[in-house]
Formats: sequence, structure tokens, C-alpha cells
Amino acid sequence: MRVFANQPIYVETLIHTDMESIWEATQNPQKHVEWDLRFSQIDYIPKQEEEEKQRFRYVTNIGFGLRIEGEGVTTSGKHQDHKRMSSLHFSSDQAISLILSGGGYWRYEQADKGIRFLTRYDYKTRFYFLGKWFDFFVFRPLMGWATALSFDVLKIWLEKGISPKISYRQLFIHAIVTFGLMFTWIYHGLVPKLLTQDAQELALLKGIIGSEANAVLLLQVVGLLEIAVGILCLLFHRRKALYIFNIAAMLLLTIGAAISDISVFLAPFNPATLNMAVCLLAWIGCMTLAHLPSAKHCIRKQP
Repeated sequence: MRVFANQPIYVETLIHTDMESIWEATQNPQKHVEWDLRFSQIDYIPKQEEEEKQRFRYVTNIGFGLRIEGEGVTTSGKHQDHKRMSSLHFSSDQAISLILSGGGYWRYEQADKGIRFLTRYDYKTRFYFLGKWFDFFVFRPLMGWATALSFDVLKIWLEKGISPKISYRQLFIHAIVTFGLMFTWIYHGLVPKLLTQDAQELALLKGIIGSEANAVLLLQVVGLLEIAVGILCLLFHRRKALYIFNIAAMLLLTIGAAISDISVFLAPFNPATLNMAVCLLAWIGCMTLAHLPSAKHCIRKQP
């Protein structure tokens, strides 16, 4: 009985371009590494004979100065005018490489509105049971996500003319904004409202409600709501309405603070500076939404 029945990785997308453009972007090693997250460097090994299959070396930087190196062989052919296919086999002799060997293909099919570009590949792993376990729960989902995200970056490149470098930088900025908004809301809901009660906020609410117990309860409810907003910032980070809500909420909180006690704006890191920073962060996040790549834009299950 197989403990971990891993399925081959499958990714498909429709790119509004011509066959030659996508063929060049995917078969040229220098252009391939621009958009494909899975590879940092690909070099073709010169052929000894014209009929020989094309061998290549690949490098993947995994951070902290570590890199995975391997070799492979690729073959490509034109089946018909409206279909092409490229297959490859790859392996790595490095002891730290989870992938022992594998293979797969790219397929290009002419469609009414562009090229249907898809891949299917699978591989064998090292480290016996532990390798299979790690591959099933972590590595294979990550590889599938990286493949799909790379396909969408390629699609944006060929359709919109936005280079992969800009797409990945935009995605990185978007991730920072998402984390910043989420952290700000959750921190201000958790620390000064649930774990401790800020004396100034408590005194303000007590003056409005008239009861310290009710003021503490209301402060805790507000804290839970702020934590919920922080979670929503993570779940709906691709929705424009989320950033508009953040800007509107900060403006309303600033007006509310000014009405209740104008002296709070004289303190360091007061509502004016904090709320303005969140507004600017939300504005930047809203700007990153245009042509933002996503793995979800691709088909991940083989028909």
C-alpha cells in the first residue's frame, strides 16, 4: 500500500500570443530563467553531433548560499502546424537535492484566442520515507504553486509586455503591504486591547460610557474586531475594496480621535502619523493589484 500517493504536477494556461513568441520565451535558456521560479540558471551543453539530444545543466538557488545543481536532456518537435511539444528528463547527484530524477513535457496547442500552454511532470525523491513525507506535504505543493505562478508571469510578459523582473518585484511589494496591514491591525487589536488595556483609550471610553467595566468590555470587543480585520487583510488581499476600506477606516479613526481629544495628536507616534502610514500602505497595495500574477489564474488539475 502506498502511504503517499503523489500525483504528477499539472499546470495549464491560455496565453494570447503567437506560437513563435512563446516557443522562444520557453525554449531559449536565457529567457526561460527570467520567468521560471524553479530555475536560477540553465546552460545548454554543446552537442557533439547534430542528431544528438540537447543536454543541459541547471542551477536553483534555494537561499543561504545553497544551490541545487543537476543535469538533464530535452527534445522538442513540431507535430503539426498548430501543435508542438517539448519533453525533458532531469536528475541531480547532489546529496541535498530532494529530487533524484524526473521527467515531463511542455505542450503548445493553437487555440482560437492564443496558445494553450501546459505542462505535466513527475519525479522520484531521496531520503526514503522522510523524503516522500516532505514531498507530499510541503515540496510538491510548493513546486506546483511555483510552476503555476511562473506560467502566469510568462502570460503577463507575452500579453502585456511587463517583464518577469517587474512582475516578481510587484508581487514582493504586494506581499510586504499585505503583511504590514495584517500585522498592524492584529497587533493593535491584541496587545493594547486584549492582553492589556491602554489607559488613555480606557479613560476615553469610560468618559463616554460612564462605567469602567463596560469600557473594558467594549475595548475587548473592538480588539477582536481589529484582529478580524487583520485576518481579512490576509484573506482578501487581492480585493480593491479591502484597501479602500483601510483608507476610509483610518480617516474616520483620525477624525474620531480629533473630536474626542485633540491633545492626542501632540504625543509621539500619535493617531495622525500611524493612520497616515496605514493609508499610504493601503494606497500602495491598491496600486500593486494591476496585472498582479497569481498561481490561481492557471488550471491545476488535468482534465
